[in-house]
Amino acid sequence: MPADVPRPAPSRRRVLVGTAAVTTTCVFPSFLLGAMAVQVRRDLGFSELGIGLGFGAFFLAASLSSVVLGRVAERAGPVRSLRVAAVVSGTACLAVAVAARDLPTLILLLAVAGTANALCQPAANLLIARELPAHRQGLGFAVKQSAIPTATLLAGAAVPALALTVGWRWAFVAAAGLSVATALTVPPVVSPPLASRAAPGGRGVDVPVRVLAVLSIGIGFGAASGGTLGSFLVSGAVDAGISEGGAGLLLTAGSLVGITVRLGAGVQADRRDGRHLVVVTRMLLGGAVAYALLATESVAGYLVAGPLGFATGWAFPGLFNLAIVRANPARPAAATGITQTGTYFGAVAGPLLFGAIAEASSYRVAWSVAAAFALVSAAAIVAGRRCLIAWKAAQPPATEPVTDPLPSV
Repeated sequence: MPADVPRPAPSRRRVLVGTAAVTTTCVFPSFLLGAMAVQVRRDLGFSELGIGLGFGAFFLAASLSSVVLGRVAERAGPVRSLRVAAVVSGTACLAVAVAARDLPTLILLLAVAGTANALCQPAANLLIARELPAHRQGLGFAVKQSAIPTATLLAGAAVPALALTVGWRWAFVAAAGLSVATALTVPPVVSPPLASRAAPGGRGVDVPVRVLAVLSIGIGFGAASGGTLGSFLVSGAVDAGISEGGAGLLLTAGSLVGITVRLGAGVQADRRDGRHLVVVTRMLLGGAVAYALLATESVAGYLVAGPLGFATGWAFPGLFNLAIVRANPARPAAATGITQTGTYFGAVAGPLLFGAIAEASSYRVAWSVAAAFALVSAAAIVAGRRCLIAWKAAQPPATEPVTDPLPSV
């Protein structure tokens, strides 16, 4: 496929708005399902495990297609990729509203939406890497990764506004319209595909796949724990004694806190000389504390740990992607396509396991497992960072100036 034709450079604001809007709508279907789990389960007649299967199908499809679609985004360019992803996601949402009459159909349509998300994520990363200067990319990825808490915020608000009034299907109709509309917010780009940058021995500076694989495993466990917030916080809160409307508002409040923290972390990243993965590790440790509080199954525990979880255990993706893109300036979409595979696998396994445990045992045990996953994720990110630093140290001296060397991670 041909790359995007160079045009006048878009403003930074348009880049931020376009990437955030499409990324939000492409991930929205999964979190809308989580927020409306009580109503969807009641209407279609399945258990908590069914919600885990639906949420898992979304991310399993994304995981299986992530590497390939990351390369497609590099070839097709970010604008075309983002617009196609938005339209496909909106079509899937409309199909859910109209045709989802049983669990298998719901799972199939969510899988279609998942492939749209798999194309959207690396395309958005590529647009930020091309069109924003390095000293603004921290904020860029923070805005883009705020799509997840923004999606959960909108999903939480949709519970009292739509699910409890006109029904959950109308929420998916609204999501479809919103998704298609966001395709128009993506600005045309000026930069051609990034050429390979010079590095020692004439090689590209990209980090080896084996190092990205370690980091992918780490981010996978983080996604497995963090993803449970969007998919099961409402159901767990209702089980703990909070009303359906109150649980939706709790999800909204947590999402607002998560957005604020992600944006603040992005601004700080632009002022900091690397060490982004160190901050990611600290956030994961904070997330483990939040999940442990949720495991108390008390109303007070949910009121405190819901916002805390979004502020810590689910606020790190922007910093993680910033570190990966900075380490892979020649092919950022392809590199994040690899690490997103771990994210998606975790997002598949986490809700599936959580739903199965909650059904077979209790939410107490399920949240405890989420806390354990956050700890494993922190350990794997530490190991991946050490591998990255060791690889950097092993590189021979550059034979010519390197304009964008691998920064401290």
